[in-house]
Amino acid sequence: MAAAVLIIVAVLLFLLILFLISAIKVAREYERGIIFRLGRLLPAPKGPGLFILIPVVDRMVRVDLRTITLNIPPQEVITKDNVPVRVNAVAYFRIVEPKAAIVQVENFMVATSQIAQTTLRSVLGQHQLDELLAEREKINAILQAIIDEATSPWGIKVSIVEVKDVEIPSGMQRAMARQAEAERERRAKVINAEGEFQASERLKDAAVVIADHPIALQLRYLQTLLELGSSQATTIVFPAPIDLLSPFLEKKNGGGASS
Repeated sequence: MAAAVLIIVAVLLFLLILFLISAIKVAREYERGIIFRLGRLLPAPKGPGLFILIPVVDRMVRVDLRTITLNIPPQEVITKDNVPVRVNAVAYFRIVEPKAAIVQVENFMVATSQIAQTTLRSVLGQHQLDELLAEREKINAILQAIIDEATSPWGIKVSIVEVKDVEIPSGMQRAMARQAEAERERRAKVINAEGEFQASERLKDAAVVIADHPIALQLRYLQTLLELGSSQATTIVFPAPIDLLSPFLEKKNGGGASS
């Protein structure tokens, strides 16, 4: 009799342990448990921490609330100016309403990926290639707003969408390189012309000063002689302007007449 009682107690303890193992659940800080009781959704998610489920009656679906990185596969896009490009992107989103993410859509990861791909093709097809290359931040903001609005009923918040790589056909790359080279040559010619114009303006100002003050030409001549004297050349041929010697000639002629 005592042996039978011990067996019954042992079986009850074993069943209690099984019940506790299947009933006690633990959710991490970034997890929530969506509970279905006999197929009906309970109003409040469970967690974080320790909570108890009714075995067989309750079924739990875990939902991760951390930010998820979604790689958008490369998409073939025809831009507004009829240039075929291959573009891929990355999106960052997180679940803000766990119940909606489980109940409103079958697989929120697949659904978000599909809506991101279609939005990427649609938005980039409305922009020209130059805009796609130069206005990346503007396009990213448009993509983020559209995808976030589409996934909002699923309890998903899209925080960032970034266009990663833009693959351009090789022929278009060569044409863009020639265009950039021509643009650099144009800027160089404009800068050179501006330099010539400024130099001519300074020469004109110098000519006006020399015309008003002829002695300035003689001072410039002496300065040039000084610069040539410091060079390593052994023989220097330098024409002497007659204006430089005219004061001495006048003095000599005047002195002879007086004598």
